[in-house]
Amino acid sequence: MNRAEQLTGPVVAHGESPVWSTDWGGLRFVDLMAGDVVRLAGDVVERWHVGTRACAIRPRRDGGLVVALERGFALAGDWGGPLEELGELWADPGVRFNDGGCDPDGGFLCASTPYSFSGSEGVMYRLRPDRAVERLFAGLGVSNGLEWTADGDGAFYTDSVTGRIDRFDYDPTNGLHDRRPFAVLPDDAGYPDGLTVDAEGGVWVALWSGGAVHRYTPDGRLDAVVRLPVRGTTACTFGGPNLDELYITTMRMDGDPEPAAGAVFRYAAGIRGVPARTFAG
Repeated sequence: MNRAEQLTGPVVAHGESPVWSTDWGGLRFVDLMAGDVVRLAGDVVERWHVGTRACAIRPRRDGGLVVALERGFALAGDWGGPLEELGELWADPGVRFNDGGCDPDGGFLCASTPYSFSGSEGVMYRLRPDRAVERLFAGLGVSNGLEWTADGDGAFYTDSVTGRIDRFDYDPTNGLHDRRPFAVLPDDAGYPDGLTVDAEGGVWVALWSGGAVHRYTPDGRLDAVVRLPVRGTTACTFGGPNLDELYITTMRMDGDPEPAAGAVFRYAAGIRGVPARTFAG
């Protein structure tokens, strides 16, 4: 059985959106409900409070980061700010951003989800490099992992309530299109959450409530299971000097007695990942 090693103590309540960037000097992720961006360099953990919620982050092409706050996007040029908020996209306090990623054309996509985690009110938004915001498609439940293939002609996506990973085709003219199922998870595996891809075309997905990460081959077949001692497994990304280490974030679930909940884990995958895509604005 493959097992991930615990890299930190329980440093967050709700870890999400891990990203490794050499420009950043290592790993960054969010403590979502605390509104903090967290960076890990060696054994040093630093926090940066950016708002009521910090839902997803990605590097900017010219340095700094883009962040999805509770109801809008923001930009920063360097660690610690200043933070340039780009305005709220909706007024409903019962809805927040959740997870997202950058497309091959330098846009940053993130979808909304109700705090109730019920219904299909979620909407996928795209922050363009010129800072205009597009509303792409609606009818989403709990929108989570979103990552493009290494060649950029497709993307993998999870809406956790569906219990599956979907695949889109992608091109600059039509954006994401032709959504279809890629892999259906077993009923007892947990809920598909954040995901990443590797250079061989494999898809790695964190299983919330399942205490594991699954790898699926390019044809949708399960071929590896990485176990964690924490049920609240939230997201994963490749990093390390050779981009062949899988970093995994976790969260503390309600009434959770697990001592490692909220820690970051690492798994020696033996497969290289794909460098983080960046926001061009």
